[in-house]
Amino acid sequence: MKALIEYLARALADHPEDVVVEEEHQGDRIVLHLYVNEDDKGRVIGRDGRCANAIRSLLHVASVRAGVRATLSID
Repeated sequence: MKALIEYLARALADHPEDVVVEEEHQGDRIVLHLYVNEDDKGRVIGRDGRCANAIRSLLHVASVRAGVRATLSID
């Protein structure tokens, strides 16, 4: 799942080398923290949060297939 988020964020970002994804385990849940360059935040979040919601939807599908619960935090 970490690789999926990295791949999607790097595809959207103008500075793909600054994309960092950290994985944090909280009990039965996985929290993925996405860090991008300040200039790319708008591109990754998208207008009205559409890109962020699409990324979260794909993460939800991947987490259901893996049998875990995952959330995404864009920092």
